[in-house]
Amino acid sequence: MFLPITKAEIDKAGWDYVDVIIVSGDAYIDHPSFGTAVIARTLEADGLRVAVLPQPNWRDDLRDFRKLGKPRLFFGVTSGSMDSMVNHYTAAKRLRSDDAYTPNNEAGFRPDYATTVYSQILKRIYPETPVIIGGIEASMRRLAHYDYWSDSLMPSILLESKADILVYGMGEKIITEIARKLNVGEPIETIRYNLKQIAYITYQDIKLPDAIHLPSFEECKKAKRKQAESIAIIERNANKYEGSVLIQNYGPVNVVVNAPDNEFSQTDLDKSFDLPYEYEPHPKYAKRGKIPAFEMIKHSINIHRGCFGGCVFCTIAAHQGKKIISRSEKSILAEIEKVAKRKDFKGYLTDLGGPSANMYLMGGKNKKLCEKCVKPSCIYPSLCANLNNNHQPLLSLYAKVRSLPYIKKVFIGSGIRYDLMTDYKYLDEIFLYHVSGRLKVAPEHSSSEVLSLMRKPSFDRFIELKKHFDLLNKRYKMKQQLIPYFISSHPGCTLRDMAKLAADTAKLGYHLEQVQDFTPTPMTIATEMYYTGYDPLTMRKVFCATTKEEKQEQNRIFFWYKKENIHWAKAIFKRFGMKCNTPPF
Repeated sequence: MFLPITKAEIDKAGWDYVDVIIVSGDAYIDHPSFGTAVIARTLEADGLRVAVLPQPNWRDDLRDFRKLGKPRLFFGVTSGSMDSMVNHYTAAKRLRSDDAYTPNNEAGFRPDYATTVYSQILKRIYPETPVIIGGIEASMRRLAHYDYWSDSLMPSILLESKADILVYGMGEKIITEIARKLNVGEPIETIRYNLKQIAYITYQDIKLPDAIHLPSFEECKKAKRKQAESIAIIERNANKYEGSVLIQNYGPVNVVVNAPDNEFSQTDLDKSFDLPYEYEPHPKYAKRGKIPAFEMIKHSINIHRGCFGGCVFCTIAAHQGKKIISRSEKSILAEIEKVAKRKDFKGYLTDLGGPSANMYLMGGKNKKLCEKCVKPSCIYPSLCANLNNNHQPLLSLYAKVRSLPYIKKVFIGSGIRYDLMTDYKYLDEIFLYHVSGRLKVAPEHSSSEVLSLMRKPSFDRFIELKKHFDLLNKRYKMKQQLIPYFISSHPGCTLRDMAKLAADTAKLGYHLEQVQDFTPTPMTIATEMYYTGYDPLTMRKVFCATTKEEKQEQNRIFFWYKKENIHWAKAIFKRFGMKCNTPPF
């Protein structure tokens, strides 16, 4: 059964009270790919009565926030699966006309800065009821951060949201512990001192042993170099096996971020995925239309969490951690069986992957060495000697899934990390069995300087990969495509660098249809480079394309082959002494 989202459903369940209400900016999809369902089902499995309040109307008399009543323990608040500002606006700050997490792809069903708006409303209506915020928006805004859409340095989301506790990262174990403590009557004020992976506000001049004091918010506002120093400390601390407590001052108050919990295990992950999800959006949405985000993943399987790639523009490691937590084969195969029983399943799995397709069961050979390591990446600038990058367990899993009687084809929809390969055995197998005509990879750029700032491998690695891919096409008489993804306007990238990328990809025969314009998302290293003008790890100055014109030019040169761009592009290539050896040049 679905968790209740209306008062009528609560009454039908025979409940005279609700323990926890989860408020979300997404429509309610009861599936393990969506954090609202995961947290709600986790709490339900611990014996609590949990209701979901999806996409409440914040513009009217706020009746939606009252309709389910007051929960006995707390409100849980999330913007949904995305930061609401990333969900609402393009890299050019244009308002999007769609929302993939809403029925019929309709926009306008969640506010800007949704976590803050929802939390403020709840604290106003129910001032005595604890509000606990979490999810990607809260997690990546837990300390001072640059906000691209307001073009300002913003304080911890705790200050404006007025929430009692912020849970960052993967929250299943932490939210359960909070609920248990509240359930036995422990005050919210005392709970927060002893829990890992949470953040909170204190009005006391707090002194904790071994705590790290970040530059204050005022210091960071006055000097961008201080903000660069702060984000470097935050990243180093996140990469520690045993992190420290972080404290940041905001005048009369301090924000305290307790150390992350590194005990989340395969058993915990299996338990999360094995909960009784319905694997469908709530029936309430049936007449409103399909939900694109669900349609995209409904026949796909997530096999692990975390990423040790360390890319500076990505939030995955900062949110889920760089430690790979993989599901057991038993759990994965059980979920595939559930998906195969869907009426619309025709035998094709659209993905068997994760944040990166090919990190399943990988990690340090010597765990003791990993516990001492603070490096952000296990594969940049080169493969760590202590990394077990054996692809055989993953290939074995692929073979088992292919052999299932109800599976016709398994596609790998997640991007693969080709810098993890020491040979091409993995590529050979996915080429033969798991490519849907196109294989996605992300070299991101061709400039060595830009790639260094991104923490990505040399473009020569991509050229080698493409040569092998072309050989496979020739060997097997196939015409599969290797599709690379690139970023324009990334910190460190100049128009000259983008012209080089355009020329380099043209030489390889590409007329690519898209390039991702860099969007500064909260609290990534790349975003703080964009804002401060410093590389936080070296404190060297970094060029950043910040004006609308600079960003448009970098994007435009990538599409040199379009009729409207040819004359302009010729002049750009000539200015930089470059040749684009392909028609019409």
